Amino acid sequence: MNIQIYGTTKCFDTKKAQRYFKERGVKFQFIDLKEKGLSKGEYISVKQSVGGIIHILNPDCKDKDILALIQYMADEDKDEKILENQQVLKTPIVRNGKKATVGYQPEVWQKWD
Repeated sequence: MNIQIYGTTKCFDTKKAQRYFKERGVKFQFIDLKEKGLSKGEYISVKQSVGGIIHILNPDCKDKDILALIQYMADEDKDEKILENQQVLKTPIVRNGKKATVGYQPEVWQKWD
């Protein structure tokens, strides 16, 4: 397994995801979204894996103005705006190759081998 966890150091669910993999002895790479966000390729891969933009946006994010703007933009412009404002993403984003989850989902991670 090649696990990458994207999140922030203050996110409770991100900490729980890190603990989940640590307890099972699975090595992972933590990427702080505040320091280094998802690349365009990584973002597209995650978006496709989880079923679209609706599943990747955090309705409870602090930046409600950007979130509202993204929701009412033309579809072809949304990806670029999300990449510029990654604070609207739900965390943690956990990647294992082409597979990905958004949020704390240990029931899915158990099936990854």
